[in-house]
Amino acid sequence: MSEDQKRMLEQQLWNIANTLRGKMNADEFRDYILGFIFFKYLSEKMELFANEILKQDKIKFTDLKPGIAKYKDYREAVKDEALEKLGYFLGPEELFTFIAQRGMGENKDADAFDENKSEFILGDLQTILRNIQLSTMGTESEEDFDNLFEDMDLNSTKLGKTPAARNAIIAKVLCHLDKIDFKLNDTDSDILGDSYEYLIGQFASGAGKKAGEFYTPQEVSKILAKIVTTDKHKLKSVYDPTCGSGSLLLRVAREVKNVTNFYGQEMNRTTYNLARMNMILHGVHYRKFDIKQDDTLERPQHMDKQFEAIVANPPFSAEWTANPLHLSDDRFSQYGKLAPASKADYAFVQHMVYHLAENGIMAVVLPHGVLFRGGGEAHIRRYLIEQKNYLDAVIGLPGNIFYGTSIPTCILVLKKCRESPENILFIDASREFEKVKTQNILRDAHIKKIVDTYRNRKEIEKYSHCATLEEVEENDYNLNIPRYVDTFEEEEEIDIQAVMADIKQLESQRSELDKEIEMYLKELGLVG
Repeated sequence: MSEDQKRMLEQQLWNIANTLRGKMNADEFRDYILGFIFFKYLSEKMELFANEILKQDKIKFTDLKPGIAKYKDYREAVKDEALEKLGYFLGPEELFTFIAQRGMGENKDADAFDENKSEFILGDLQTILRNIQLSTMGTESEEDFDNLFEDMDLNSTKLGKTPAARNAIIAKVLCHLDKIDFKLNDTDSDILGDSYEYLIGQFASGAGKKAGEFYTPQEVSKILAKIVTTDKHKLKSVYDPTCGSGSLLLRVAREVKNVTNFYGQEMNRTTYNLARMNMILHGVHYRKFDIKQDDTLERPQHMDKQFEAIVANPPFSAEWTANPLHLSDDRFSQYGKLAPASKADYAFVQHMVYHLAENGIMAVVLPHGVLFRGGGEAHIRRYLIEQKNYLDAVIGLPGNIFYGTSIPTCILVLKKCRESPENILFIDASREFEKVKTQNILRDAHIKKIVDTYRNRKEIEKYSHCATLEEVEENDYNLNIPRYVDTFEEEEEIDIQAVMADIKQLESQRSELDKEIEMYLKELGLVG
């Protein structure tokens, strides 16, 4: 698929999404449209898989109906295989295209939809979505499909005041989606995955501060992903302790040939559902990801594991309990101090360091305050550098590149086994961006410069500097980037004598002009 075709598809999906908008805000109608796209994906995946199994019997999955010979045997055989390989099962009568066609009824065009000509499908559709989850009960994939569609209330009055109105809007959306070919049989293409990511980004741009709950801008994701995959072609594991929609984990996978396992934790229930859908929809097998829902700092779910790559965009300066009991927690005990209750930034850093494998790399986006704030944060910062020497790089990003906040941010890169333990690389990329409307954007050239500078530890005038540990100590472990990267632009020297000469010449010219104007006024009889 060409870039133009891809953009057309993305715009088509966005237009379909806006069919649902009505009085709902972005994060509400997001849950419906992404849920329906996911249902379509599961249906098409199921049909392709079943057709392959039934090929030797010269039967198509959609032909599998009560009354044909060995109907129950065929159905059970397909179901067993599907639960093992796909992790779920849908019957032929439950497929997306059939429920969409039923919803259309006698209507020929979704754009000129008459609800009186439509078949009522809401009850059956809700049952089908519930059956997807029920099919996994007692299997390995049960946790991965548990309550995946819980945010799709098809009886919500936000979809329409009456059941008929709600049925009409849902039927229209399903019909529009049914016409789109996501080309799932093309194993080299990830059209649907790319489109899903596009929609998540679009919803994030309209969600204001809530966007930070589930989405990291793609250009920032690229930087984090490229950093943690430096010199790696395969990863045993990648982990995001605040994984949101899972997009950052999936971005890391694009930078290497293979990721064996994906791990993540997300506190928000709706966003947790979105992350699991995102994983499955991108073709990540249910056995290869382990996404948990809970508060990462208070109730961590992967305490027994270490990871080769860790990425995160935690909520900036979030509150947490800072309970003194955490000082006996293995994640925090060695530091002697906790991050302040009003700012959990370093608590996330400590959590990630605990889970970092000896050969691993972690990259985390944080507000600039973590570079210079005092108190417990200064103590933790000093410990990480002076006692552990884990800090590998500090990268300053431009302001106004995140949805919902205009503050400038930075990336901290930490490694337990550093190739350059004698210095810390500082990069000031804060001035290199492109302004698009109200948002600052990092283009590929900006990203490449940041990543190349990090990987080669290049020193570039007014952009990067490798600071010795002695320099950092002299600055009392304050990591504020201008202390290490001099971006001062000397102003052009002013020649006072030349300026005075110019002023005198202008005064002389003004005097001559005044005399000339006075002469014209006399000729016109306007002055005596």
